[in-house]
Amino acid sequence: MMLEDYIHKLSSLRTDSGRNRYPAYTLHRAPHKPFLLLSIMDLISQGSITKNFIEPSFELLDTFNTYWNSIMPIGSKTSMAYPFPRLKTDGFWQLIPNTGYEDQINIDFSSMTRLREVCTGARIDDELFQLMCNPETREQLRAVLIQTYFAPEIQSQLVGQGIVNLAAYEYSQELVKAAEEKASFEPDKKDSEQKKKVRDQGFRKAIISLYSHRCALCGIRMLTPEGHTIVDAAHVKPWKESFDDRPTNGMALCKLCHWSFDNGLMSIGKRYEVLVSKRVMKEQNYPGHILTLTDRPIFTPEKETFWPAQDNLHWHRRNKFRK
Repeated sequence: MMLEDYIHKLSSLRTDSGRNRYPAYTLHRAPHKPFLLLSIMDLISQGSITKNFIEPSFELLDTFNTYWNSIMPIGSKTSMAYPFPRLKTDGFWQLIPNTGYEDQINIDFSSMTRLREVCTGARIDDELFQLMCNPETREQLRAVLIQTYFAPEIQSQLVGQGIVNLAAYEYSQELVKAAEEKASFEPDKKDSEQKKKVRDQGFRKAIISLYSHRCALCGIRMLTPEGHTIVDAAHVKPWKESFDDRPTNGMALCKLCHWSFDNGLMSIGKRYEVLVSKRVMKEQNYPGHILTLTDRPIFTPEKETFWPAQDNLHWHRRNKFRK
């Protein structure tokens, strides 16, 4: 099948529609399938997908959610479980069932938990996969999706998001490499809006992956089936002070520990133990489990080269921690 045939298929996806359900900038149509296909092409361009097997992985979920959050109304919810099985109606997508679930493969799913229970993943037509692996034809297919399913005023934003996704991935790999080699690393300090997105997204990718979605201070790890994680990627020494995104200046922290660390109520000692400020007990505070963390060792990446550097922690203890 030729490129023109797949251009026709991608421009004729079966999508839900409704003026009350979807905004004008998605042409009042469901954007789920285009977002999923754009996400797959992003992971192919990054080298994360190298074989014709599309796994409903966290990386794919995260990329899908990035597209959704880039243009959809704040607070609107979605699930990749919606488009993943429904692409089978478009003539190039085949679901692969887990053993014992062959008779349920044609059922649509409402959650990623149920999708993963039934499906191990999906395959696309080999011809289409090869077109997606070729940079020139991949960009043609990407353009078809963006121009067909989105209003002209946001098309450049979606093109830009694809560029940011690739650049952020490459930046995250540079950060990991710099830490492994203990090399100096000088990112561009003059942030345009796009460069800031790349830097923030790339730093987040590197840190959250190294800590396996686990908070360095309290150890909590909560990752929803829809790809949402409880942890943030936090700088030890703030970017505006350090201009340093290397893993040795970062940690994964849950929302509470992140706030407590930034406000000097928690820190990390010379032996990588949790420090809790005495001020958490003052006034009307009810610190709960925070007090139980005192002197416990922090949770770190497997390789010591990625642990937060003591010079950065020393800066935090001296300048932020409330003793």
